[in-house]
Amino acid sequence: MFLLVVFAAPQQETTLASPRRTSRKPLPGPAALGSLRSPSLRRPWKGRSDREEPNYRTNFTPAYLLEKDAANQLDAIDAWIRLVALNRLSGHSAGFFSVRTMPPNQAVPIARQVAINARNQQTPDRRDVAALILKKSKSLLRHITIDQRQQLSKLAPEHRISAGLAQRMDHIADESVQLVITSPPFLNVVNYRQDNWLRCWFAGIDPQAIPKLTSSSNQWTEGMTEAMREMRRVVKYGGHIAIEVGEVKKGQIKMEELVVEAGNRCGMKPNEIYLNTQNFTKTSHCWGIENNKAGTNTNRIVVFQK
Repeated sequence: MFLLVVFAAPQQETTLASPRRTSRKPLPGPAALGSLRSPSLRRPWKGRSDREEPNYRTNFTPAYLLEKDAANQLDAIDAWIRLVALNRLSGHSAGFFSVRTMPPNQAVPIARQVAINARNQQTPDRRDVAALILKKSKSLLRHITIDQRQQLSKLAPEHRISAGLAQRMDHIADESVQLVITSPPFLNVVNYRQDNWLRCWFAGIDPQAIPKLTSSSNQWTEGMTEAMREMRRVVKYGGHIAIEVGEVKKGQIKMEELVVEAGNRCGMKPNEIYLNTQNFTKTSHCWGIENNKAGTNTNRIVVFQK
């Protein structure tokens, strides 16, 4: 479960409920998707003294980033490149590091990718990673003004990211949070081990460390209740909790009803429930599924106020 936690105080934190890295060594590269050049994303270092840090990098590989991270030596540019690269690993267009595959929210198994390559008569090629990262960076930053950049630079030192279980946020004080936003797993509809194997490879995470999810509505509601009790503890009076879910199993289970039940068990009643029906999703198109006939086609957001 991903939690975005916004503190009432100046300090801000993003709490991620995710497995810890069990190894800093990346797994073997995904050859079925393509080969990555080692990009240089900074200007060549010229005319500087030996005491100054070079203003370039020559080997942006997963191993390089993991080693820097382990040594607590990632700078802002390293972190940005890792952020963008993580989203560009695989996808359905030429803007990604891979040949054509599924959208970036899921990475198909290697055997499945080999079949996709054969069907589309495509051969994994070498991609200019530096150019792709720079292009995506320009796109992401194109609407950011100079004033906004300066404001973000001032806020950055006050922001903190932590990883752990949403049910146990002991490092967050009582009633110190203004807003919690989360989108918990939709029962066992998504195989997070399988769909995130490529991201795990890049981030040095053992996919087997990702816990299996329950298919039982009762067990899911119990786990969500435990997490919501902890959310309620850290949220200040007047603060909000927003939980995004969807319908699963061909609409037979509307997960907002499970969220409302979990909230009731915690002594909270929803203020609002928002429903957004999607007329088109790239994932449904790639799977050949007609929208609103199968899969999850709606966003259902339940908003609580303490």
